Amino acid sequence: MFERFSQHYYLGRLYVTPTETDRVTMERTQHERVNEQLYASGDGVERLDTPLVMKLETQHFPVHGTESLPANTLAVPTAVLEQTEIDNPPALSSVFLASRDRARQLLQFAGWDPDTPVRGDEPDGTPPAGM
Repeated sequence: MFERFSQHYYLGRLYVTPTETDRVTMERTQHERVNEQLYASGDGVERLDTPLVMKLETQHFPVHGTESLPANTLAVPTAVLEQTEIDNPPALSSVFLASRDRARQLLQFAGWDPDTPVRGDEPDGTPPAGM
């Protein structure tokens, strides 16, 4: 799904579609699998609910898992999607996924506390899309 692109990013292709929510989401099982494969350190029990950090064109955003999307789909808030060159969504688009260390750095910079558990659709302290 994602291949190493550089020291700080992986590159993948996902169907980008608009959503009316203020969160960027992808299918939960896929989110957890990517989290486990690319963000987990392998030391003991680790959280799989940590937001992934993706970049679409010039914007970074935290990505959460949801049950309401098909696999290989990234739901992006309409306001964020309007700032891209995607004219007719859903569209297959190149998406960058920040490496584990880069994602943690970006999330902490935006005010996320990595020691706070993420619970479903409750506010979790992660910045909204377009951080």
